[in-house]
Amino acid sequence: MLSTVAHTRRTAHKALRPAVVAAQRTLATEPSSHPTPDLPPPGLPPSSASSSKSAPKYRLQPQPRPAVAHRHSPLPKLPTNFGRNQLLPVSSSTRALLESVVAGFDAPIRYAFAYGSGVFEQDGYAQKEGAEKPMLDFMFAVTHPAHFHSINMHQHPSHYPLYSRMLGSSYISKVQEISPGVWFNPYVTMNGVTIKYGVTTVDNLCADLLNWRTLYLAGRMHKPLRIIKDDARVRLTQQVNLTSAVRVALLTLPESFSETQLFETIAGISYTGDPRMLLPAENRGKVTNIVAKQGEQFRELYHRLVVALPGVHWAPHSSVLGQDGSAKARSAHLKKLPVELLGRVKQNYAGKGVALDAKEFEGDEPAYWIKLAGDKDLDSVVRTELGRIVRYPATVQSIKGIASAGVGKSLRYGAAKVSKWWAGS
Repeated sequence: MLSTVAHTRRTAHKALRPAVVAAQRTLATEPSSHPTPDLPPPGLPPSSASSSKSAPKYRLQPQPRPAVAHRHSPLPKLPTNFGRNQLLPVSSSTRALLESVVAGFDAPIRYAFAYGSGVFEQDGYAQKEGAEKPMLDFMFAVTHPAHFHSINMHQHPSHYPLYSRMLGSSYISKVQEISPGVWFNPYVTMNGVTIKYGVTTVDNLCADLLNWRTLYLAGRMHKPLRIIKDDARVRLTQQVNLTSAVRVALLTLPESFSETQLFETIAGISYTGDPRMLLPAENRGKVTNIVAKQGEQFRELYHRLVVALPGVHWAPHSSVLGQDGSAKARSAHLKKLPVELLGRVKQNYAGKGVALDAKEFEGDEPAYWIKLAGDKDLDSVVRTELGRIVRYPATVQSIKGIASAGVGKSLRYGAAKVSKWWAGS
């Protein structure tokens, strides 16, 4: 009897040894010379495990969660022709130069554009023989600014002041976050040209394009620019920004006006209230100079948007525009202004006793907008509130420029601006 029991135990022990060895090999960190098949995870049939070609040869139980790819483009595709007005052409040599400059950055850039007199000609910037060429201006929108600056400081340490390199990318990104959310590196030499580039985040850029919280970025993008790296989300919000600029212009212009008046009104939005236009820090004729030489680019940017708005007439080959000046037609533009400007306009009128919750407008919101749109002082109110939006972030960014550029470059940049102010043409 005892011999029978012993024999049974020896038989069972021999039967269990392969399973124990297999389990030990499964938990081992080094593969064995005789691999064994993977065991399926609990709750899954053997067929699902064996059919997975990407399953690891050996795995621990339970398995770690798979990595999730975080995609930052909620709009991976746009219609082919959407926003084509934004794709302004430049000469082949200029395009190659701009693209080569952006390609010289190893740090990831999601959206990039070039702007200013170095890209599109401006009146008053005629180059004399041997004269210094205008600085090329760039704006880069990134996803993670600290990551960008960390990589960029290793690749281009001379772009940053010594103290900012010592304090590190976290410090730079914190300074960048201060309104209006941009860090500038001026007077940088790349590919034989002098450039200035600003760094912001895609979120900050799109928020300003939609809401006009600071108008610092949105205002720059009212004027012609050359897109170098495109992004679907930015292109969509930029189209909203351009349409908002047209609505503001229509509210401040008469029933009949020229395309030059329209373009100068739009180009002047970002300078309304800018302290640099009052102090000797900016060319006093800048708006006129921009439009004088860039009329073709302005027309490409805005013609399709203008004619798509109700109550506006602009013949294809005419330089004169007309609009419906009735309070009802103007109210359609007024109530669709960016949220920051619209809120300020409403507060301005509320201070005058025209409040949305006043009894005379209770339950009749259209009547409220029509009354505001019919007010003879609306254009003055809109300009006043635009100035209040622009003034603070423009002042803060001027102060931030000393921190981001360093004292030496700041003095050089300021001297150049004073020279343009004295020129005043």
